Amino acid sequence: MSMPLDDRVVVITGGAGGLGQSVTRACLSAGAKVVVAYRGQLEPSGLTTRLGADNAEQLQWIAADLTDEASVTALAENTLARYGRVDGWLNLVGGYAGGVAVADLALADFEAMFTLNVRTAFLGSRAALRAMLPRRQGSIVNVSSLGALRGTAGHAGYAPSKAAVIRLTETLAAEGASAGIRANVVLPGLIDTPANRAAMPDADRSTWVSPDAIAAVLVFLLSDAARGISGASLPVGG
Repeated sequence: MSMPLDDRVVVITGGAGGLGQSVTRACLSAGAKVVVAYRGQLEPSGLTTRLGADNAEQLQWIAADLTDEASVTALAENTLARYGRVDGWLNLVGGYAGGVAVADLALADFEAMFTLNVRTAFLGSRAALRAMLPRRQGSIVNVSSLGALRGTAGHAGYAPSKAAVIRLTETLAAEGASAGIRANVVLPGLIDTPANRAAMPDADRSTWVSPDAIAAVLVFLLSDAARGISGASLPVGG
């Protein structure tokens, strides 16, 4: 039986995180060969089994700093050296900090949001584009946020940085169109991860979006079923 991502090579940055593990599992289930870029302490062997990979050919783990240009370049080069191509690239690395008014916000904290959310998306997208151009096909998907659609008090770093990811993705789509390379961005609401549950134990989670729901959208955008979609911003609510 054919699967949506049969034999596709997909790179997932942040694939070991709360959202990332669901996305990695979904891509593997869809038939992809997956390369996960991660940062920090990780025991890959246990995760490989838990995420449903049968062997190292199906799931590769590569330590990478997604804010570092050389590290991201090496990630793409290592993937090409092993598999010969990159069919899909998912930029999941990002983060949230907020609650401070503009008048009180330190420049370092403002810039940290752009480093974590925009720099990682740019470096990952550029590496993906360069890897895909020779074969003139591929799909790049970034992750922004519903919070990018409107500026609200206390989010002077987060909302603009996530808005920049949307504009970056639209630019990628425009530049990749003639080469058969698609680029789209998903805009999740508050994601139901263990970290968010711990940070907001008394919150109403009825409107939170599950990682599996986001993963399903990402798999769709990587697949041929979405071959007519590029430059789109897709909200994914709870």
